[in-house]
Amino acid sequence: MKSVCLFFQVHQPFRHRRYRFFDIGNDHYYYDDYANETIMRRVAENSYLPTNKMLLKLADKLEGKFKVSFSITGLALEQFELYAPEVIESFQKLAKTGCVEFLSETYSHSLSSLKDKEIFKQQIKLHDERIFGFFGHRPRVFRNTEMIYSDEIGAQIADMGYHAMLTEGAKHILGWKSPNFLYVNAINPRLKILMRNFKLSDDISFRFSNSNWSEFPLTAEKFVNWLGKLNSNEEVVNLFLSYNSFGERQTKESGIFDFLENLPKNIIAHPELRFATPSEVAEELQPVSAVSVPHPISWADEERDLTAWLGNEMQKEAFEKLYNLRKQMQKCSDRELNKDWNYLQVSDHFYYMSTKYYSGGEDRSGFNPFSSPYEAFINYMNVLSDFKIRLNSFVPEDEIGNEIAALHKIIDEKEEKIKKMEADLLRLQKGKKASNSRGSKR
Repeated sequence: MKSVCLFFQVHQPFRHRRYRFFDIGNDHYYYDDYANETIMRRVAENSYLPTNKMLLKLADKLEGKFKVSFSITGLALEQFELYAPEVIESFQKLAKTGCVEFLSETYSHSLSSLKDKEIFKQQIKLHDERIFGFFGHRPRVFRNTEMIYSDEIGAQIADMGYHAMLTEGAKHILGWKSPNFLYVNAINPRLKILMRNFKLSDDISFRFSNSNWSEFPLTAEKFVNWLGKLNSNEEVVNLFLSYNSFGERQTKESGIFDFLENLPKNIIAHPELRFATPSEVAEELQPVSAVSVPHPISWADEERDLTAWLGNEMQKEAFEKLYNLRKQMQKCSDRELNKDWNYLQVSDHFYYMSTKYYSGGEDRSGFNPFSSPYEAFINYMNVLSDFKIRLNSFVPEDEIGNEIAALHKIIDEKEEKIKKMEADLLRLQKGKKASNSRGSKR
């Protein structure tokens, strides 16, 4: 019997406002609150809430036979708290069914796994604490930002105690092998590797509403028939999708919710198919071999590499300058600076700078708030410049910085003292006026 492993990624970044050169050093607030709230409310109403409602209905109706897993980034959880708390409540209701597994992630949906092991570890720890706080679940399976994986990253995840990890079933990695088996990490075989069946996943996520697609329209019955016809020796089909595929990328009018409602019922009714969570797959199936991934892969584009985020000089420069601050950040205890540090690491900022789609004329306006990758780069570097000024005032880079920070501290203290004295003077003046007024009335 084949296991169907259904997984959804949930993520929303904090988008930056248009931050100009003249804002540097003068305005330390970087975020487009209107855009963040508007987009979150729209996605919540179109996608997260109706899909969660449907999955809750399916979980209750199918009596434990339906299984699904999520990785929800820390930034998404923060935005839910700010703009759509009912989304958290709907995920909590799902958690109580016992049919849901919550996976580990990087808190900020960051690229830290490519740069700094300690920051990567901190991000994961912070994320898992939030997941436990909201859902009472301690993740045992890891899913990295954008499915980024390599042998070395997998070995680190194994050392952290996770027993399985999700990644892309990239052709150039698997060769003639199928993604429909369980594998292990090439360095540490204790870590099980589940590999995404990108064709079947993308049939739902990207091609579902494409009327020019040869398989259009896609029905649940047709899709389950494809699953049933797979090689009988294959053991698991990993369907890994972004959650906003339901109601956003594929709109309600496309029939995507009808498809989702009927898919579990058809899978459960099939004699050779069943649902399983990633943990169940890792525990119940025997790995067929190790999978060797010496260089990082992702689930992006045809290349399945890192070029969507680090493919041009702008992206690389921004990435390097950001993580050049990591030693200073280790000494920083300021809450606001640490919050902004987390938000600066989100992979979306680097994706906005990609020239791959811009040069090809592909419309990515729904994903990119900037009119060009160059505008995205300049905006990000302006924000980063201001952030560095603030960080240097709190954690100086060198002796000169220490002296400047000390002078800033003296100035700040004097300004605070002046403000206090002005307030005291104003209060005394008001008291004197009131006293004189009472005296004149007598």
